[in-house]
Amino acid sequence: MSGEASHWNARPIALILVAAVGENGVIGRNGALPWRLKSDMQHFRKLTTGRPVVMGRKTFESIGKPLKDRTNIVISRAPGYAAPGIIVVPSMAAALAAARADAHRRSADAIAVIGGAGIFRDTMPIADRLEITVVHASPEGDTFFPPIDAKAWQETARLRHPAAPQDDADVSFITYERRQP
Repeated sequence: MSGEASHWNARPIALILVAAVGENGVIGRNGALPWRLKSDMQHFRKLTTGRPVVMGRKTFESIGKPLKDRTNIVISRAPGYAAPGIIVVPSMAAALAAARADAHRRSADAIAVIGGAGIFRDTMPIADRLEITVVHASPEGDTFFPPIDAKAWQETARLRHPAAPQDDADVSFITYERRQP
């Protein structure tokens, strides 16, 4: 029985990057999203609810509040940075340790990394899956998602979603899995 319990605790927890990306690679403009996409917000909630989410301070501040039904882990090097409802950590290593512990407590199967650009860049080499919403538009922006290397990532699912009444553009929900060596 104890071997079974330790095996359960050792189950893998996937590291998933979740982002909406314009066709030109843009993910943000002036600290905000450059589009309005209610359909993607619903998709984002489905992918992240019940899981720990890791983000940088600027991403947290652009959201403006902790995301409901998720453990919000915010990376900030600013001493004394704090906000109600979040866990503040000084580094990616500390964020991932806190997220793994939280995922085990919640029996969550994944940690969701939700931005910004530097956080995506730093975690892409160790991520297991990418959940990318491709926004079929090329807005102006100042923040970009790192390139997705076809040698490292294989597309495993794609669903085109036409713009709903509260969406600025059509989107495609794409899943990429890390290729095995």
